Amino acid sequence: MQIHLPLSGTGTVPQRLYRDLRLALAEGRLAPGERLPPSRALAAELGIARQAVVDTYERLVAEGFFEARRGAGTFVRRLPPVVTGEQVEPGVGPGRHWRPLPVWGDREAPRRYNFAGGVTDRRLLPMTDWRRAVMRALREEARDRTLQGECQGYLGLREGISHYLGYSRGLPCAADEVMVTQGAMQGMDLLSRVRIVPGAVVAVEEPGYPPARWVFESYGARVVGVPVDEQGLCVDQVPEAASMIYVTPSHQFPLGMPMTLERRLQLLDFVRGRDVLIVEDDYDGEFRFDGRSLEALKSLDRHQQVVYLGSFSKVLHADLRLGYMIMPKGLQAALRQAKSLTDGRAPNLMQKALANLIEEGAFARHLRRMQRLYQRRRQRLLEALAQRPDLWNCLPQVAGIHLTLEFRQSVDKLEARLLGAGINAEDLGGFHASSEGTKGLLIGFGMIDDEDIEVGVRALARALSA
Repeated sequence: MQIHLPLSGTGTVPQRLYRDLRLALAEGRLAPGERLPPSRALAAELGIARQAVVDTYERLVAEGFFEARRGAGTFVRRLPPVVTGEQVEPGVGPGRHWRPLPVWGDREAPRRYNFAGGVTDRRLLPMTDWRRAVMRALREEARDRTLQGECQGYLGLREGISHYLGYSRGLPCAADEVMVTQGAMQGMDLLSRVRIVPGAVVAVEEPGYPPARWVFESYGARVVGVPVDEQGLCVDQVPEAASMIYVTPSHQFPLGMPMTLERRLQLLDFVRGRDVLIVEDDYDGEFRFDGRSLEALKSLDRHQQVVYLGSFSKVLHADLRLGYMIMPKGLQAALRQAKSLTDGRAPNLMQKALANLIEEGAFARHLRRMQRLYQRRRQRLLEALAQRPDLWNCLPQVAGIHLTLEFRQSVDKLEARLLGAGINAEDLGGFHASSEGTKGLLIGFGMIDDEDIEVGVRALARALSA
């Protein structure tokens, strides 16, 4: 066999050899029935270890492309399917009930100035502590003889979450009230499964978090936007027919104001005696910079009508896909059943690793570090933004890892301006269900490096002034 295998690109030698052989198969340079060189001979020809060739051959045999014949060698068994550019029929599509919805959260290429909101930098993860926690979890998994993990989540993590919420959010709860989810979005999905019937009215903040609206709508809910003011949700405008109310009381998304105690009590009074569930999404309540953290709305709930959603996406990173919810007693059985019908359980290894991180105190140390870092970035960003009061008004915010700018005058072709200036930031218009609403930007400081803040704000000012 005479074939060129350059072994170029990234990855280990076996990975590069595998890619080259797959490409040779796809391009027809290897034919079915053709005999491959012996592993020793190919290794010598390419100047690599024989084991790399053996491992690659075994992988392609396992995938069915090669076959090993005892005493005869290794042969091409079949070729991978050829992908052509021809148009094909789309096939079966979704049911008539399904309404196409936007996709939220796809990975976006970073621009020069990354003011993306709601995201954190994986470089800030406590890698040494996390590696130690994962290695300990691997050892624990190797000794574990149970058949499968718990649907509600690993008990050690649920106990850690219970303890954490008690001291950080003033929210006493038992481990059996906690359910571990794959992010807060799964919590919304599970709640929708067990609470929403087609046509049910769900009240959400306007402006608000679009994916929450879309999840509720995907289950047939009639979603009604309720205005917010400087005190939070305008409770007197919540529809009487609402069966679920979604709120972000610690740090309204995206405008940033916390819900006052008066409004919280008014909201709890509104639902009392009705079959109404309040969904409290505390998406970044750990980061409060002016005054003591407000206690969770759930901590005021005396009638089991509030479910509390939390996530480790902001403190650690969204790629971990670990969140949790504190369930009202009346929903616990139904939510466990719904979880078992979706993914069964969150990955046990990551749960145990996070439980170890909390137990060893590394999580609390990391949180304190992040609070100091974000406090510093927030102050630098506020000072930089204050230099251009002619362009924007920075709305008052006391928590979270983003700020909200209200434009002094309308700005056309905003996305094109941001792209031209190399800036990641979110247009506030995307958080409104209607075209009317606050004109401005959501500016995050979870990803941008400290030294880029001032120069990034100046680039933004130039882009808006052009």
